[in-house]
Amino acid sequence: MKIERELNRKIIETALKRGADQAEVYMISGRSLSIEVKEQTIDALESSQDFGYSLRVLRDGRIGFSFSTKKDEWIDVIENAIEASSFTDPDPLYDLAGPSEIHEIELFDGSVSDISEEVAVEHVRSIEKSALERDLRIKKIRKALGSFSEMHLSLSNSKGLHHSYRSTSVSGQITVVAEDGNDAQMGWGYESSRFLNDVDFRRIGIEAAERALRLLGAEKADTIRGNVLLESPVAAEFLGILASSFSSENVQKGKSLLAGKRGTSVLSEKVNVIDNAILDRRVGSRPFDAEGTPSQKNNLISEGILKGYLYNIYTARRENTVSTGNAVRGGIEGLPSVGISNLYIESASPDDVYDFNDLAGMIDKGLIVTEAMGIHTANPVTGDFSVGVTGLWVENGTVTHPVKESAISGNILDLFGKIVGVSNRLRFYGKIGSPDILIEGIDISG
Repeated sequence: MKIERELNRKIIETALKRGADQAEVYMISGRSLSIEVKEQTIDALESSQDFGYSLRVLRDGRIGFSFSTKKDEWIDVIENAIEASSFTDPDPLYDLAGPSEIHEIELFDGSVSDISEEVAVEHVRSIEKSALERDLRIKKIRKALGSFSEMHLSLSNSKGLHHSYRSTSVSGQITVVAEDGNDAQMGWGYESSRFLNDVDFRRIGIEAAERALRLLGAEKADTIRGNVLLESPVAAEFLGILASSFSSENVQKGKSLLAGKRGTSVLSEKVNVIDNAILDRRVGSRPFDAEGTPSQKNNLISEGILKGYLYNIYTARRENTVSTGNAVRGGIEGLPSVGISNLYIESASPDDVYDFNDLAGMIDKGLIVTEAMGIHTANPVTGDFSVGVTGLWVENGTVTHPVKESAISGNILDLFGKIVGVSNRLRFYGKIGSPDILIEGIDISG
């Protein structure tokens, strides 16, 4: 760590001597282990170590950028960044973050950092084994995967800022196939966290098996207008359609369906939407963003009303406001843009939080959606979507049979505008989380 901080200092001091007005070094080092198991045998195992850094300079209002994965190329990085600044247009809105206090967050787990390949492989094997043991009708395992990683990130600049943190992450996933005669259905399981003991590898396999088994014997659904209960992972996928619209960068470019709607009702009054980068143990958490601005909790939608957007320094200065701590980078190769940390839906009132079974019991005739296909084809600018869905048919609050080859379509704001209740089981899938949500008056196509 001391070596990296000293390298940061040398790069910044030398960049200023070479003509930069401001300079910033963004440095990442880490290692990762990825494992794939098939039939209890290691099908793939990849271990890697990574290091890299980038330099941003400001010179006469112009920005320059360069990066490298080699420590001894730092002089070249400086020269390349300063030269690059000669070819960009000056912009008075460019600036760097100043020194600040940051939150302490639980992000590092020594159990992940110290894990051996043998122990990691056994965790992934347990995913597959638990799925196969759940029921004899689980016939195939498409893949059982595990990932274990640690990272050290530091950011220093010429304004006297120096922040750093260590983090770990672990995830497991599996896709299985259940068969009964000529009928075959797929199911999946996934969990992730910063901490090893937060991930239950056996539960991943069991949930995947149960998701496949409950769809055996699926029939085509009726075409009706009814209530739809989106299970947590499906609701999180739909929230993902909205994610890019909270970016002030997209708002300013006219590429957000939330542009111009601050202060207006955009979703059901039953829900809030939050982006919170300071949650302990979440994979999207960080004490500071990709520019060094302290991370925080941002209330984006409260009781259905849009309260604001996510900003980095540049987009905030365009609107004469302050950064929300949402600068992100795609590694060392990219300049800061705007993105989410941990984005999730919650109930706006404890009176509208229910057990899952209570939500299902509120359906006279409708569908519990267990999986949606084609959400990636939704238009994030207009919010329009048309997706295939599978799930469980409900009549008078009771599940009657599984269904397949159904579809729902519409607009994400209209869909979330009809939320009437959420469950008490908020789960995250990567950086996006949601409880189960009950939506009324949805057209279901059989």
